[in-house]
Amino acid sequence: MITTPQIFEMEIKVTPSDLDEQNHVNNVQYVQWIQDVAKGHWEDRASAAQKEDFFWVVVRHEIDYKQQAFLDDEILLQTYVDQITNVTSIRHVSIKNKNTNKVLAQAKTTWCLMSHESKRPARIDENMKVLFQEKSV
Repeated sequence: MITTPQIFEMEIKVTPSDLDEQNHVNNVQYVQWIQDVAKGHWEDRASAAQKEDFFWVVVRHEIDYKQQAFLDDEILLQTYVDQITNVTSIRHVSIKNKNTNKVLAQAKTTWCLMSHESKRPARIDENMKVLFQEKSV
């Protein structure tokens, strides 16, 4: 069996609160969107028990800003997980203008799985790994 990363998508529209003094999306807002789509992916795929037992924290963000976004732009957020170690995963995020398909920003983020009980890193087992994979034969 071959597994490939499962791509998760969210759509948003740029609002006035997303803008900076130059009237384009503030770079800090891209970081928020990266976190929002990661959380959305987790919330969509994890079981209630997994959500109760675990949470994720960011260890590192690498972001390349490519294009600007403006008020009322429709934005497509896409994410997938492709590398998983014992306690971390590498998540990729692409932020695009939905109408033009132009990439606005790309990110590679390292996340660490944490235990709610101990507040310490938790081992990513096979059940957790398959949450973010599509299976094909």
